[in-house]
Amino acid sequence: MKGLTKIMSTLFFVGVLGVATVHATPSTTYWTTSTMDVQPYKVWHLGIDNYFTLTSKGASKTLNDLSTDMGLTVGVLPFEKLNLEVGMDYLEGTDYPLIFNFKFGTPEGSLSSGSPGIALGMYGIGTKSNSGNSTNVIHGMIGKTIPQIGRIHVGAYSGDKDVLKSSTGKEEATGFMIGWDRWLVKDKFMLAADYASGKNAVGGGGFGLYWFFAPNASMLMGPVWFNDKGINGEWKWTTQLDVNF
Repeated sequence: MKGLTKIMSTLFFVGVLGVATVHATPSTTYWTTSTMDVQPYKVWHLGIDNYFTLTSKGASKTLNDLSTDMGLTVGVLPFEKLNLEVGMDYLEGTDYPLIFNFKFGTPEGSLSSGSPGIALGMYGIGTKSNSGNSTNVIHGMIGKTIPQIGRIHVGAYSGDKDVLKSSTGKEEATGFMIGWDRWLVKDKFMLAADYASGKNAVGGGGFGLYWFFAPNASMLMGPVWFNDKGINGEWKWTTQLDVNF
C-alpha cells in the first residue's frame, strides 16, 4: 500500500510540474468522491464547503463544526475520451492545511456505445505523513445514467491503514462508496445523495439539493451524518458553493 501510494503521489506531482501551476479539490457528489465526473480540459473549479452544527452552542459548537474546505481543481488533459483533474484543498484552522488530489476518468459512452463512466484517483495527499492531513485514499468509481432514475455511481476506496482508524483505534482503511444524482428541474435543481462505508474519517453520507443559480455556479445544501461520531461528531448541515470558470 505504501509503495503504491508513493508511485501515485509521484505521478501527481509530475502532472502538477508539467503544467507549471498550483491546482486543487476532487470532484464529489455530496460528502464523498462517489462520482464518475472529472473536470474537463482547462476548466477550473472553485469549491467552498462548510459543515456546521445546528443544535450546539458556544464552545461546544466551535468544537463540533468541521474546518471550512476551500479547493481549486482543473482539468489538464486535452482529450475527449480521457480526462485528468488535479487539485489542492486548503483546510482552514488546521496545522497542515494543504492537501492534494488527482483523478483520471472516461465519460459515459467513450469506450463503446452505452459504456459506463469510469474514474480512478487519489486524494488526501498531505504534507504531514501519519496524520489526518495524509489519508492517501485511492478510490475507483463506475457510473451509469439510468432513464427516469438518474445517475448511479458505485466504487471502493483504500487509504493509509495507519491513519484511517475508528475512534477506538481499530484499522478501518477500506470501504465501498455509492452515489446518486438526478435532475429535479433540468439545469436548475438537482437532487443528490451519497454514502461511504467504514468507521473512519471518510465513512458517512448525506443528501440534499443543488441549486444552479447560474450556468457555471451552484449551491448545495443538506444534512451530513457520520459512521463514527467519535471522529466527526454528530450530524452536520452543509453548504457547498461550486463555481466553474
